[in-house]
Amino acid sequence: MRYVIQTLFRKHYKVTAVPTGLAAMNFLRQGHLPSLIIVSAELDDMANWELVKHLSLSPLYNDIPMIVISSEDEATVKANVMKYNAAEYFAKPFNPLRLIESVDTILLGSPIHKI
Repeated sequence: MRYVIQTLFRKHYKVTAVPTGLAAMNFLRQGHLPSLIIVSAELDDMANWELVKHLSLSPLYNDIPMIVISSEDEATVKANVMKYNAAEYFAKPFNPLRLIESVDTILLGSPIHKI
């Protein structure tokens, strides 16, 4: 998944992709503050939604817009997205063109990619 996302965005954005939730937390702890975080709600090294919860409750990271990608049922995802104040969510499998449009809109106010 992270390779797909890197490929989608690397032409117009600086992209850093990490393989696990713990790697993401370590990256952020090193002082990196991205403009946007795309995160899977289900990670192999953490409980479902744990990283999303951590990011949303942290005063260091809660202002960074989050896009959550999840394979859980829509009702669960919607409830957690609202609870953790994510900017957007996508269900797996998702339309990559919609993800590009959503990132552009969050970061720039309108799409820069021609879809």
